[in-house]
Amino acid sequence: MSGTIPAVVLGGTGYVAGELLRLLAVHPRLRVAAVMSDSQPGESLVSAFPHLAGAYDGMRFESQEQVRSRLTREPLCALFSAAPHGVSAPLIDSLLGAAAAAGTRPRVVDISADFRFRSAEDYAQVYHHPQGAPERLGQFTCAVPEHLAELATEHVAHPGCFATAVLLASVPLLTLGLVSPQLFVAGVTGSTGAGRKPTPGTHHPVRHSDLYAYSALAHRHAPEIAACARAASGVAAEFAFVPHSGPFARGIHVTVQASLARPLGTAEVLGALREFYARAPFVRVLEGAPRIKDVIASNYAHLGVASDGRTLAVMCAIDNLTKGAAGGAVQWMNRMLGLPETEGLTAPAPGWT
Repeated sequence: MSGTIPAVVLGGTGYVAGELLRLLAVHPRLRVAAVMSDSQPGESLVSAFPHLAGAYDGMRFESQEQVRSRLTREPLCALFSAAPHGVSAPLIDSLLGAAAAAGTRPRVVDISADFRFRSAEDYAQVYHHPQGAPERLGQFTCAVPEHLAELATEHVAHPGCFATAVLLASVPLLTLGLVSPQLFVAGVTGSTGAGRKPTPGTHHPVRHSDLYAYSALAHRHAPEIAACARAASGVAAEFAFVPHSGPFARGIHVTVQASLARPLGTAEVLGALREFYARAPFVRVLEGAPRIKDVIASNYAHLGVASDGRTLAVMCAIDNLTKGAAGGAVQWMNRMLGLPETEGLTAPAPGWT
């Protein structure tokens, strides 16, 4: 495939959309053609994302009708949805319907939660409202790229930031039969994971210099993690998940603990994880403990291991906005379009953030 491929971003004023635009600004094959915002059509992109000045000077947010018209004219388009859950599914459904009627073929990566479950009933049980396009659920696969060699559907649902970190740490353990299928997860996330709109839990004076758990053993992403883990490993595992709010903006650190199925030392587990991820360019298995600062603003995931012969702990550090959302979405889109998986994503973390 030669030339550049137009990319369209939905839900264009949020943090994930801003991160998508940052990554796409330097992507050698994907070209941002439109960014949709229902709340700010006609406004400058730079007014919402001043840090992207120079990359998108003169570009303005488009309305849904403008984006619809564009999709009906482009034979092939990379469509990223960073719209909120509950909004993304009907929006994608409408745009795909218009594209199909015009004979065009967008490829979609949805970063919301709307297509993560295989059934509308499972989605409604977790999110407490109907799934917005149940007839399209079969057109989406939910997985991290490292856990699915071949994509059988035309579109992808990104698992999300906490799920990406937990799945990268736990799926190899389940697939290889290293642990019992009851896993205990403690995770800490930065404030950007809660989105752009301030809330009491994300307001800086409340969150600064503090650490606290929320939705302990009742977080809505736990069922998504269990479903993705089962699809990737074939094992029906239980995840006891306790998320925490960290006093930083970007990054996720999770610790997954489980009882070993047989006695194994740290070195043996490190070897097993390295072999499992030998062909995964963005996953690095370390001798020591992973640190958030080493992956911030990058698409890399760092894993660390500790074993006492009975209990295993696997730690994972990722950037929630990059590997956990926008970067993972671009990684998927690269694969869907037949591009190198690493295209536009190999920049290292800046460090010292």
